[in-house]
Amino acid sequence: MSLVSSNQPYGTPTWIELDVPATGLDRAREFYGALFGWDFTTADAANGFYTTCLLRDLPVAGLRQAATPAAPGLWCVYFATEDCDSTAKRVADAGGTVRLSPLDVPGLGRRALAEDPVGAHFGLWQGGTHPGCRLVNEPGTLVRNDLITANPEPARLFYADVFDFTLDGNQDLPESDFTFLRRPDGHEIGGVFGDPTATSTRWQTTFEVADTDATVASALAAGGSAGPVSDTPYGRMAEITDPLGNVFDLIARPAGTILA
Repeated sequence: MSLVSSNQPYGTPTWIELDVPATGLDRAREFYGALFGWDFTTADAANGFYTTCLLRDLPVAGLRQAATPAAPGLWCVYFATEDCDSTAKRVADAGGTVRLSPLDVPGLGRRALAEDPVGAHFGLWQGGTHPGCRLVNEPGTLVRNDLITANPEPARLFYADVFDFTLDGNQDLPESDFTFLRRPDGHEIGGVFGDPTATSTRWQTTFEVADTDATVASALAAGGSAGPVSDTPYGRMAEITDPLGNVFDLIARPAGTILA
């Protein structure tokens, strides 16, 4: 378990959010509640209702009522920054696109939405009273995010430029084009997976679970669909599509495995 009580270091994935249509909010709450044991609290926000997903009464994710998803078909990952405006400028200077200029989320922090040069969507979060996910790296919470793209080199250079990440190869997967992204302090925040068969570029969110096979069965029972379960050097994984068409991964890690 990792309890987060303050803002994460620059470039750390710090919040995840799923945009859903108004007609899908109840369905999303039903599905993710069954899958991860989340509870929910919903408040009226500036552009519709916002639902905070809770585990043991602590925020772990968000569901935003939105007609146009920030990251279509995916959970949107937000990277931590101490200065949202400055980081948004770095995004633009490095060849990315700022899709939503920095704005205040009253009482919580400051956010922006962006797209990298190869088409992946992501967010920036400058925490105020809300640092982001309060629990990570335990069942039912965020454990990592990886960029999947057929064009990895511009992506690697972009994220290194914007967030000062270092780039390291992966000896555990020598047959794959996989690059670790690390903060300047050496902490791994995710990776870039070069997949020539990828039909889109995306940040894909991975949730930790205690038992991948059992969680896949729960996802199917709750109306989702699942790809094959597979064993990797880091744990047992499966890709899930929720009833609204959003894709994410599950992983059950062996005890002591460090993934992020």
